[in-house]
Amino acid sequence: MRSGRTPSKGMTQQVSPMSENADRAAEILHARGAVEPIDFAVLLGFGLAGFSEPLNDVVTVDYADLPGFEPINEPGAAGRVSIGRSEGANVCLLHGQAHFFGAGDPSCMLTPLQTVKRLGAKFLLIFASAGSAKADLYPGNLMLVSDHIALFGLNPLIGVAEGETILSMRDAYDARLQRRLKRAAAASGVPLQEGMFMWTTGPTFATPSEARAARQLGADAIGFGVAPEIILARAIGLRAAAIVAASHFASGLQASDPSIAETQRHALAAVVPLRRLLRAFMKTADTI
Repeated sequence: MRSGRTPSKGMTQQVSPMSENADRAAEILHARGAVEPIDFAVLLGFGLAGFSEPLNDVVTVDYADLPGFEPINEPGAAGRVSIGRSEGANVCLLHGQAHFFGAGDPSCMLTPLQTVKRLGAKFLLIFASAGSAKADLYPGNLMLVSDHIALFGLNPLIGVAEGETILSMRDAYDARLQRRLKRAAAASGVPLQEGMFMWTTGPTFATPSEARAARQLGADAIGFGVAPEIILARAIGLRAAAIVAASHFASGLQASDPSIAETQRHALAAVVPLRRLLRAFMKTADTI
């Protein structure tokens, strides 16, 4: 199922006009009382759908009530959008993320990203969990993504990119957002490593050989999301950055096999430092 993607002939700058689904979703959120314009959006990936940040004048709508919002692929969690004010900023939290392995389409998060863009967002932060491919990136640690490797799955722009919409990814991870996240981490006392992320389609965890190959290619973390959403954000004009929480060691770096229960437990342990970092980030929102 395609997520509201409507290719158009003759486009030269961006993927497509805002999809009909995104327009309808934005209208629903506006009708429910969502504040506009949104200053920035936060996408909460696997294990982080339960992340809560106190918002004033909050409006919450389930993904199921918004056209083009795919169900999320996480046991025991339901996707929802929360929009409200915090630290003087209008914030949209996307609680939960559909993945390629569940939706069958790497562009499955396009409509949610188009929707927040339609509501005025210019910036996107992605918080997700990932397997550690680095000996000193322990479960529960946070890593700012400096760049990604996405060679082993379908690019989410396949079937859409035409002419000049074949995009440079040199600045996919916005340097100014990254600097601001580093300042926020220092101000809030949250340890933050930095490294390379490798996207794999899932739903299986990496094999020991795949984990070794990832390390040889320079990857520090391996996960099922982040890269497709960064590509989509870049294509529709959202400035984006990502932080991953190590949820387990990749196969070969620990004696036991990784499991969903383990990843959810360690992702949950990262919620408190992520919340502290986000609050510090919002307090510096006017410096970018």
